[in-house]
Amino acid sequence: MPRQSIFNMSLSKIYPMLVQKAERKNRTQAEVNQIIRWLAGYTQTELETQLSKDVTYQTFFEEAPQINPNCALITGVVCGVRVEDIEDPLMQKIRWLDKLVDELAKGKTMEKILRT
Repeated sequence: MPRQSIFNMSLSKIYPMLVQKAERKNRTQAEVNQIIRWLAGYTQTELETQLSKDVTYQTFFEEAPQINPNCALITGVVCGVRVEDIEDPLMQKIRWLDKLVDELAKGKTMEKILRT
């Protein structure tokens, strides 16, 4: 069976993994939600709607109200790849989210994570 592209994976299946990663390090689901809202421009209600609609990761980012203009400040390595060097715009957004949740799990403050 071919491996499913991350673009076509259901957000509702990925989201719990992001939350678990944070919670293992004594961070909260609310903080993960704050990061997602900051990055993609969703309100909490809109985020919950996207999760309940079972959209793909690709659709989630395509329908994002506003990608945060400060996302260009997100740098570093995820899965051995520098996020600022990723050429595919969708993959870069996915890796930005991964990087932000990694930073949360590593204990960074929300101010640093959200580049404020």
